[in-house]
Amino acid sequence: MELGDGLWIIFSLTQDAVPTLVEVKRSTDSRIRREVVGQMLDYAANAVAYWPVEQVRAKFQSRCEVAGEDSDEILTGFLGANAIPDEFWLNVKTNLQARRIRLVFVADVIPAELRRVVEFLNQQMDPAEVLAIEVKQFIGDGMKTLVPRVLGQTETSRQKKSSGKASSYHSIDEAEYLRQVDSQLTEPESKVVRRLMEWARTSRLPDNFNQQGAKGSAFIPILEHNGKRIFPVSVQAKGLVAIQLWWLRNHEPFNEVAKREELLKRLQQLPEARVTAAGIDGFPKLPVSVLCEESQFLKLAGILDWIVKEIRST
Repeated sequence: MELGDGLWIIFSLTQDAVPTLVEVKRSTDSRIRREVVGQMLDYAANAVAYWPVEQVRAKFQSRCEVAGEDSDEILTGFLGANAIPDEFWLNVKTNLQARRIRLVFVADVIPAELRRVVEFLNQQMDPAEVLAIEVKQFIGDGMKTLVPRVLGQTETSRQKKSSGKASSYHSIDEAEYLRQVDSQLTEPESKVVRRLMEWARTSRLPDNFNQQGAKGSAFIPILEHNGKRIFPVSVQAKGLVAIQLWWLRNHEPFNEVAKREELLKRLQQLPEARVTAAGIDGFPKLPVSVLCEESQFLKLAGILDWIVKEIRST
């Protein structure tokens, strides 16, 4: 929102559900120290009142509807294949209530006085984080270059706020992944997961197992082609198979809309496949339970074979 005279407050959400307030101002503005800091702290102190999570979510969904997009598909594309939209919004609400937020001051030049204020606040405010980003502009030979620099995060404050926090996204081994699979799925469904792992290995796709916090684990085989790493499919331990068009759309031939539409049509042959028009750039999914039937498993395997062949033929 614009606060007047070129001063902007931007409210955004990060992938780890941390509400972030960004205040943008030119260094030539005399308010860059006192008024800007006071305005930011006012919004931070009243964040729950200014931006209740229900209102933020409703505005996001409304914007997606106007654009003809599926809000859950867009959110999943932003968060990753293992994302659970309801869980994300719950985490946003929890972080707002706990004042676990991030305050960011942005200017072309960060004055020394403002930098000292930011460093002081960052050391004193916990769990909130306070940063300044200086974006310098260099012009020459008909070119313009913007060079950002993050200020205010002293080593003391960094260690204080990172202590005790485990990474929400990390690699795991096959044994841990299968342990989660077997604990959540039926025996026939677990066999399907293992068959999909065997399909990937037969197709010469290296293993890749990861854990994304409370969202659970996933097997996301890697297709290496022309020096690039591509992630065509995700097999989630909770029992969902996701075709990752969000990633495929950046690689030939699936960077063409017609080719992605062809893939969606093939997926529509599978019962219970969650295929929407918005899925052309998202993560169409289907439950593993459907694939317990041999004919359906072979259909999906055929589609996956086709994806791999199309990419490798480019």
